[in-house]
Amino acid sequence: MQIIPAIDLKNQKSVRLYQGDFRKTTVINDSPLDQAMAIEDAGLTNLHLVDLDGAKSGRPVNRALIEQICAQTKLKVEVGGGIRSLSQINAYLTSGVSRVILGSAALNDPQVVQRAIAQFGADQIVVGIDGLNGRVAVSGWLEQSSVEMSELMGAMVAFGVTTFIVTDISRDGTMTGPNTDQLKKFQSKFPQATVVASGGIRNVADLKELEAAGIKAAIVGKAMATGDLPLSVLTGVNANVG
Repeated sequence: MQIIPAIDLKNQKSVRLYQGDFRKTTVINDSPLDQAMAIEDAGLTNLHLVDLDGAKSGRPVNRALIEQICAQTKLKVEVGGGIRSLSQINAYLTSGVSRVILGSAALNDPQVVQRAIAQFGADQIVVGIDGLNGRVAVSGWLEQSSVEMSELMGAMVAFGVTTFIVTDISRDGTMTGPNTDQLKKFQSKFPQATVVASGGIRNVADLKELEAAGIKAAIVGKAMATGDLPLSVLTGVNANVG
């Protein structure tokens, strides 16, 4: 299984939220760059960065820090949070970022996703679908919509999107295990797409359960920070992809 370590950025620091609540923030590392370099030193190759300030404000906020991480590591970096336009996407992709994650834009301005796929290709555009009780949440999870997560995924598949990061907000940062049933359902419904698991992953058993359900990639954040899934273990799991 491909392991993608996660660093969430808030006020220039690496943090974790509990169930997406900005009021329940734990600082993980004062230097996200040091954390990223440690991830690279451990032998991992990918990094998931979320600009939480950007997600909340609707515009990239931590871009300079993200560019610094790209410049000083060889990690394949994917970035989400506050990205709403083709110019913002282009700015990231031309400054070292490998993939851009579109979340709120997929729901509120789907034509941006369609144009982004046409301009940059499906390899560089990922759609993040975050939800609560099966319905999509946007704007840094501060707003709940009435749109079903599977409905949005279907619309994005029709645009040519091939990779989705799916997060059950109720599991994120809780260390209670991923919503494997939901992830398996989405992967089965859209077999041509890659569903990346996000939220709640706490141990190797969770990763094995996801793999058995047909999930080929997983984002790990809090369990990495707490030491329940140390970098050495994640590197070992990642080395056995497939």
